[in-house]
Amino acid sequence: MTTDPAYFLYHSIGLYPGKADDMAGALSAFSEVWGAMDDAQWPKVLTARAEFLDLWRDLIDAPDRSLTSAENVTTALFSILGGLPPERLRGKKVLIAADCFPSLHFLLNGMQQRLGYTLETVPIRQGDFWVRDEDMIVAWDESVGLALLTFVTSTSSHRCDLDALVAHGHAMGSLVGVDLTQGIGIIPFSVADTPADFVVSTTLKWLCGTPGAGIIQMRPDLIAEVKPELRGWFSQDNPFSWDLDAFEYAPDARRFEHGTPSVLACVGSVPALKWHAGQEGLLAQNRALTAEVMAQAGRVGMRIATPLDEGRRGGSVMLELPSDADPVKVVNGLRERQIHVDARGRILRVSPGAVTEMRHVERLFEALRTYV
Repeated sequence: MTTDPAYFLYHSIGLYPGKADDMAGALSAFSEVWGAMDDAQWPKVLTARAEFLDLWRDLIDAPDRSLTSAENVTTALFSILGGLPPERLRGKKVLIAADCFPSLHFLLNGMQQRLGYTLETVPIRQGDFWVRDEDMIVAWDESVGLALLTFVTSTSSHRCDLDALVAHGHAMGSLVGVDLTQGIGIIPFSVADTPADFVVSTTLKWLCGTPGAGIIQMRPDLIAEVKPELRGWFSQDNPFSWDLDAFEYAPDARRFEHGTPSVLACVGSVPALKWHAGQEGLLAQNRALTAEVMAQAGRVGMRIATPLDEGRRGGSVMLELPSDADPVKVVNGLRERQIHVDARGRILRVSPGAVTEMRHVERLFEALRTYV
């Protein structure tokens, strides 16, 4: 058995050298604070959470007080939808691509009747692996109240033309949100350069953080008109004000908070965000490895289910398994050789990152030759 695991799961959980020790240190420090017999717990852990928020703001060039944490992208989107003024969505369409993250589609589909909008899902063309940007634009007219864009898809690694789509959406008078989850941490993104109305994301995947450490960021001038129905003591300017007749939303992104925040997840993700902020060359390394994945796939005759143009894809390469291959057996067989990938149907997802080396790509395709 090899002692050199080949890790290709950055579309799921990102790793970096020393991650386990760094997380253990951060969580141990949290435990010491939270288990101390004094009254300093909240000031200390909220200060630690503030570091998480500062690192995220720096990462995406977000204005001060425009970003806060959320448990995941689904709760983040729910907080936004439930807080928009009714006229933003009622009687209008909400637009999304068929290759979005399914959880967000489930939420949008379930809320359309109550909020009075019609969900329109732009399909993938027959024979394609991702929704084309031009098809999004054709479906996107002045009747669209809100569009949710996927920066990089989880099933094809297609990277949409955010600049063109955001500009078109604003020309149509639509609110434009972006799910950054599969791209942030490997593909640069800045809200200053691409002024979406809001973004949601997680710190998992390429950022190498923990579950439960998501974020909401919103255009500052839009925040004031949003009053989330999912609200609680942390939605206030002063969470420790318990006057039942004096609730008032915080004037900034904190209004998207509700009950006790997931401080532990934020604290556990700070080491990963700090590590990431100090790195150079992650994208260049990824591009070298993904180019080799694509070259090797061509040699064994596997169809590439990812854009060939480097500028139109994220950090993953998706490969279509032959029709007679059992995806479960392929993934399990590779795992037995300590080669870690996953599959969605017949699409094998291969995402090399900071702990992946060229020799791991070679081992992957040596093993795949037995299945294709």
